[in-house]
Amino acid sequence: MALGPKKGGYEGVDKRIYVVGAVLTIAFAILSVRLWDLQIVHWNEYRQMAEFNRLHPQRLKAPRGLIFGPDASVVLADNRPSCDLVMIPAECKQENVGEVCDRLERLLRIDAQSLKDKIEKSRRQRQLYRQITVKQDVTKDDLTRVEEYTYALPGLYAVARPQRRYLLGKTAGQILGYLGEIGMDEMEDNDQYQLGDLVGRGGLEQMYEKDMHGTDGQLVVNVYASDTRPQLRTDATGKPDIERIIDSYGRKLKEEPDFRVDPASGHSLYTTLDIDLQKHCEQLLEGQVGAIAVLDADTGAVQALASVPSYDPGVFVIHGRNRERSEALTAKPNPMVNRCFRETYAPGSVFKVMLATAALEEGVIDEHSSVTCPGFFQLPGVDRHWKCWNHSGHGTVSVVDALAFSCDVFFYTIGLRLGVDNIVKWSHKLGLGIKTGIDLPREVEGLIPSQAWKEAQLKKLYPDNPWEWKWYPGNTVNLAIGQGEAAATPLQCAVMMASIVNGGHRVRPYLNKALGPKLSESFIGEKTLRIVREGMRKCVEKDSPAPTGTGKAAKIPGMIVLGKTGSAQMVAIEQYQEYTSEQQIPYNLRDHAWFVCGVLDREPKLAICVLVEHGAHGSSAAAPLAKQVMEYFYNRPKNSGVNVASNVVDDGANH
Repeated sequence: MALGPKKGGYEGVDKRIYVVGAVLTIAFAILSVRLWDLQIVHWNEYRQMAEFNRLHPQRLKAPRGLIFGPDASVVLADNRPSCDLVMIPAECKQENVGEVCDRLERLLRIDAQSLKDKIEKSRRQRQLYRQITVKQDVTKDDLTRVEEYTYALPGLYAVARPQRRYLLGKTAGQILGYLGEIGMDEMEDNDQYQLGDLVGRGGLEQMYEKDMHGTDGQLVVNVYASDTRPQLRTDATGKPDIERIIDSYGRKLKEEPDFRVDPASGHSLYTTLDIDLQKHCEQLLEGQVGAIAVLDADTGAVQALASVPSYDPGVFVIHGRNRERSEALTAKPNPMVNRCFRETYAPGSVFKVMLATAALEEGVIDEHSSVTCPGFFQLPGVDRHWKCWNHSGHGTVSVVDALAFSCDVFFYTIGLRLGVDNIVKWSHKLGLGIKTGIDLPREVEGLIPSQAWKEAQLKKLYPDNPWEWKWYPGNTVNLAIGQGEAAATPLQCAVMMASIVNGGHRVRPYLNKALGPKLSESFIGEKTLRIVREGMRKCVEKDSPAPTGTGKAAKIPGMIVLGKTGSAQMVAIEQYQEYTSEQQIPYNLRDHAWFVCGVLDREPKLAICVLVEHGAHGSSAAAPLAKQVMEYFYNRPKNSGVNVASNVVDDGANH
């Protein structure tokens, strides 16, 4: 009798056991292979990844280079310790945020709602460990009040950072420039910067940004495996305080010294500026709109580049000066622009210095050549008179007298003989209508119009009228006395004057002492220089008999001064006919006043250009200012210098 299946057994159970065993065997085999791959084959790669997850780099910002005068005794821009209050949202419970913000509003006079919004935004973006700025550049009083309530202000602490300081306020403000936050487009090709960093905006700060910025360093700390971020504290000078590196839970973190890279400070800049003279020139222009450029005629070293109105660069870096910053950006006339090299004007009669030099060098005239001035000039066959400023005429004048008395008819005549091409050539040789090459940003070029320039410009406006494109003799007549489309900067005119003073070399103006002089070969003959200098000296020194030199207001007894006045018309002379006196002419229609001058018998020799917008006459508005510049420079006590301690501007930071 056959036996049936064993009681309690299941059909196919053995087969299932085999399948489960095979699956487990395969799974353990795969796991073993994977563990072998992770721990044997790629162990070094993953070890490094784990190591870097454990380590967190902290940026150490480099101190910005300082800006000095000619030596370290005159500090124009430095860095001072500044204290900011910041908040870490992760350290403040959400139910306490409102109370903390309201308390901070009472203590620091900030906007509580604005701070609440920033904290809420960081929570929504899951950036709980990002520092939120509560107040920048706090005073000692603010800090003391906050420290009294530290127990009730979780998540709030102070950090120190370097704050740019401009010690002389508006003095040389346009030359120094200012700092502003970097833009996204500026960061694309430069890994040295991060959002929120300050970079140079204008002036020397912008020109030498790469040199003064320095190279940032870093320190590296261990972090815990939990979701945390290190918070780097700083000491009173802004240096990282190793003893106070903690995470957001208050756990002390350890620095890894092997990974530390100390920041390299930016290079300091020594300038050629005579800051006493710069301040004096700005004071001379106070209440007017204008510029004074002063160069060492032999080297091109900038002694002063005064421009009024000006601005205090400190308003762009000091928290709480929003009103002053807004005024600087929106005021008219624009205080942000240095008129010495960023504004152009018709050069007027100072252009005659170039024209006399060119005519003598090209052989168009010699020192004995003369022109009769009846008070006007007329081209043959043209029914128009070009007037001389002296309507009764100067009589028969040579080049020396023409420079001394600024005879328009003489220069109308020789300008036609010289021709527009030679006028353009010699203008550029002497530095007019081209960039001087000064080491400051956004220098403008100016313009000395040529036949090609006129054709290119008017062809667009009058494509079907070729006679409009043509250069006519009347255009040359206007150009000969620096009118028409001619435009130059005061700095270009100072460069021109330097060539007359230094023996015919064109200088490259510079502010950074490290650049040093850069001069052209002499391109003006000794005979030409003697004649031009004689005319310009007579312009200043001629007292009697009449007519007197137009620049006599710049005469300094015992000093050899060369000078040339200029008045540049703003509108056609016919528009003045409706006014019975000069005082009735509206301010914005009055001529610009020019004066260029140089000193031959003192060291260093100076080349100076003074421009007073709408000053009417160079003889009365500009020449007296030039005299005061020269007297101050050469006659002040030898130990004169800026006492930086007594001239530091109160920037509101009481540290």
